[in-house]
Amino acid sequence: MPLAATGTLVGAAAARQGAVAAFNVITLEHVEAVVAGAETVDAPVILQISENAVRYRYGRLLPLARAAVAVAEKAGVDVALHLDHVQSDDLLRQAADAGFSSVMYDAAHLPYDENLAATRAAADWGHAHGLWVEAELGEVGGKDGAAPLDAHAPGARTDPGEARAYVSDSGVDALAVAVGSSHAMTTRTATLDHDLLKRLAAGLGDLGVPLVLHGSSGVPDAELAAAVRGGIAKVNVGTALNIAMTGAIRAFLAAHPDAVDSRKYLTVGREAMARTVGAFITVLRG
Repeated sequence: MPLAATGTLVGAAAARQGAVAAFNVITLEHVEAVVAGAETVDAPVILQISENAVRYRYGRLLPLARAAVAVAEKAGVDVALHLDHVQSDDLLRQAADAGFSSVMYDAAHLPYDENLAATRAAADWGHAHGLWVEAELGEVGGKDGAAPLDAHAPGARTDPGEARAYVSDSGVDALAVAVGSSHAMTTRTATLDHDLLKRLAAGLGDLGVPLVLHGSSGVPDAELAAAVRGGIAKVNVGTALNIAMTGAIRAFLAAHPDAVDSRKYLTVGREAMARTVGAFITVLRG
């Protein structure tokens, strides 16, 4: 079927007080696993390609993007394509012609005024080219090998009043909020600040801007379900897929030390990721 639009999927999830899962993909196996996992539970899904993933692929966006589009068009569920954590304006400007309906523009590392100015410019450009634009206020730590931010560090949490002004002034379509999760966690031990999430949802509710949770791989099932009930409409997952894939491949190669056919171990890796996708989506459904 044709590619779905991220904004449509997130809007539909928000309207039913639910959330749509968005999975970061690095290889074709990731793409196939995400779609297969979503099909097993008959749910829409968002494929995300991050700037880091583009850098890994020799700085080329189109090979993986075109593969994702091809898989999505054969899927039995709605699939959208999202460009994630973009800091490069050059990469941003490639999105509209590569099958993406949305982009997350990441200026969260900048001081507030600089973040706002850069995001406003990105949102203006994105909207002029048909893109739904997500941004982040407050900093979800743990990216690029950095340690998670201390809960009391400046910028480690999204301020509700600042969030309202930021959304109004930037013109973004969705806001990723910092409420206690962290990127690249390999254990599911994060504890979310549900009171803060409640205040963010109440403060932004009349603006019609969905809230997004990044770093969800490290959030336990019960915390994720509570976050969805609290107003999160898009849940980003990345590291959990890599954990599933790597663990399955390690186990296969330990049991088959003479194996050399990459299809054998990539198959078990892909299957493990698909199971992980299905499990996350099931949690978000409640």
